[in-house]
Order: sequence, then C-alpha cells, then structure tokens
Amino acid sequence: MLYHLFEYLHKNFDLIGAGVFQYISFRTAMAVVTSLVISMLFGGKLIDLLRRKQVGETVRDLGLDGQLAKQGTPTMGGIIILSAILIPSILFARLDNVYVLLMLAVTIGLGLVGFVDDYIKVFKKNKEGLAGRFKILGQIAIGLIVGITLLCNDGVKIRDYSKIYTYAHADSAAVGQPIQIDGAYGQSIEGKGDFVGDKFISHDGPSLKTTIPFVKNNEFDYSILTSWLGDEWSSTAASILFVLIVILIITAVSNGANITDGIDGLATGTSAIIGATLGLFAYISGNIILASYLNVMYIPESGELMIFAGAFIGACIGFLWYNAFPAQVFMGDTGSLALGGIIASLALITRKELLIPLLCGVFLIENLSVIIQVFYFKYTKKKYGEGRRVFLMAPLHHHYQKLGFHESKIVSRFWIVGIMLAILTIVTLKLR
Repeated sequence: MLYHLFEYLHKNFDLIGAGVFQYISFRTAMAVVTSLVISMLFGGKLIDLLRRKQVGETVRDLGLDGQLAKQGTPTMGGIIILSAILIPSILFARLDNVYVLLMLAVTIGLGLVGFVDDYIKVFKKNKEGLAGRFKILGQIAIGLIVGITLLCNDGVKIRDYSKIYTYAHADSAAVGQPIQIDGAYGQSIEGKGDFVGDKFISHDGPSLKTTIPFVKNNEFDYSILTSWLGDEWSSTAASILFVLIVILIITAVSNGANITDGIDGLATGTSAIIGATLGLFAYISGNIILASYLNVMYIPESGELMIFAGAFIGACIGFLWYNAFPAQVFMGDTGSLALGGIIASLALITRKELLIPLLCGVFLIENLSVIIQVFYFKYTKKKYGEGRRVFLMAPLHHHYQKLGFHESKIVSRFWIVGIMLAILTIVTLKLR
C-alpha cells in the first residue's frame, strides 16, 4: 500500500525521500520492525482480552511434569501472529505482485481453518475441535489455490536458460522497443525478459520446473515424470501431478508445524529460522545478478516475498516474547496451521520444495515420530495382542520430556538443530 502511494508521490511530485520505498531491503526492514511492534505491543493487550474472555487451553493429563500448570493459559494467540504478518505485508509489499497476493491468501485461508478448530475447542467445549476431514479439506482447498496459481497465472515467470541472446544495439534495447537479437529484429521486449550485460535473458510464463538440491544442472521438469504418456496426455498429466504435489506439501508441512507446537516456543522459533532461510532464497531468486552468479533459477518479482518473509520473521520473534517458557499464550491451530502453510508456499514459489525435508527437518522428524509410533503400536497389538511403543511418547519432544529433559533445554536443542539444517540448506546453493 505505502509502496504504491510513495511511488505515485515520487513520480508526480518528486517528493524527497519517497524513492526509498523502491528498495526491497528498506521495505523488508520496515516490515520486520512493524511486525515486532504489532506482536509485542498489542500482543499483551490481546492476551489480557483472551484471559478476560476465558479463552483458555484445556490440557489433557499426559503425565508430563508441569503440564497441568498450563491449564487455562490463553490460546488462539495465532491471531497475534496473523495480524503481525498481514498488516506489515499489506503496508510495505507491492499489492500488484501475484506472489504477495498468494501468500496473503494462504495466510488468511489456513488461519481461518485453524481459527474454526480453536473456536470449536474453546467455545463449543469440544476437545476434538474441527473434524479431521474438514481440516484436510481446508488444506486441500488452499493447496489447489496455490497449485493452480503457480500453474496458470501469467504473473508467474521462470527464466528459460535456453533463450539467452546477444542484442546488437544498446540504444535500441529500451523496454517496450524492438531490439535486434542475433542479427534479426524482434518484437517489443516489455515484460518478456531482462538484460544482463550484453545478454538478453527471456523468461516464459508459468512452469513445471523446480530445483534439485546437490545437483549442478539442477533444474527438473515435472513433465519428465509423465512423458511416457505421449505428447497428447503428458502435459495435462504433468499439470495434475504438480497440483497434487503442491497439495501434499502444504498439507504435510502445515500438519508438521501443528504437531511441533507442543511445548513453549518450539514451533515459533523453528518457524522463524525456516522463514529467514526461505526469505533469503526468495531474494536471490528474484535478483537476476545473484541468480545468475549462483546459477539458480531466476524467478522475476519473487524478491518481493522478502517483505512478506520479514513480516513473518518479526511476527514469530515478537510472539516468542510471550510464548517462550513459561508461555503466557499459545498460538493454537490458528497460528500453527498458518505457519506451516506459509513455509510450504514460500518453498513452492521459490521452487525449493525438494529442500523441505532438509530445511523443515524438525517438522519432518516430529511427523515421522507420530507415524512410527501409531504404526508400530497397531502392528504389535495385532501380532502380540498388546500395543508396544518405539518412543516413550509421541511427538518426539514429549519423548524427551518423559526422559526428564526440561522444556527449555528441548526447545533450545531443537532450535540448534533447526539452525544447522538451515545452514546446510543455504550451502546447497554452492554444494553441487
């Protein structure tokens, strides 16, 4: 919003200082500061309101030390996180950017799904909350929106490495003017590519390409997986496959964040680490110089996601002020489902979804611990007549609680693991 306002003032009134809003770095910094202010200053007031309305957590006795002391702690604090993400993003990001609009839709959509779940638990006194099938349907709906947008929207563009040309005359290379490419005049280049030195690099529209980590020529096209169907069906099948993969990733990561949100500060801090990494990828992918230097997929306009990522990081850190042990508020599904969906969508937009198992390793191991525990329990109950367990309790963080580790120590060590995974993920830019 402010970007468009100051762009208008800069162009029409030559307002001094208005041009600073053109810089992504400045707007990102402002988004971080604003989200911190919103979450920290207004978060306390919202917590007081939740406490007065008796919007408290209902805690089941799982036999964990200090667990019952959390009974009645205000929940639905995800409203703080969502507000601290949405307001700065709307203020400082470009609202004509398809990626920003998509991230706003994901945040609101999954936030609403989580809010309904929390509302049923708190106000309807139903401990089960929203039925699992409806929660999954909500995640599938958001996945469809993301997948179809990335597949069909003309604002989604990927650099095509096979279309790099040398232009002959710099004075004829103005945007919107015909240019001479390899001896032949082409048509207007407006919105069709970018110049780097004496090279014109074109970019196509929506693409089925993604990035394979640890591989030198690391672009992979999903259509390869369906090429055996022949020319007539391959393209359609690849598009369907891509949308299904998007749905699977968004569902899995949002549920992973939800499961990880079991002890004070764990999901919040882990999400901030992951968000910072994806924000860096978005900036690199949207900067043609950096993308060319690092030989990564160039995604025009994706750098604008750095502003959204900045708001995301600030919101998580600001919420952590109240959510660190001992927590004054829990985010509930309102926050956790949205955090996971945001992370998954950022990875998909920047075409780094194959890095999710590494970058979101904490979410992954938490998910796997539950799956392994349930599967093994059912298997041994069927085979031996009694269910046995791999872990003392699942998810994994509860296993360590059962072993006698304090919550703060568990959270700190999980954060350290998250930081190590984030560093390794960033290293994949050069480790090929």
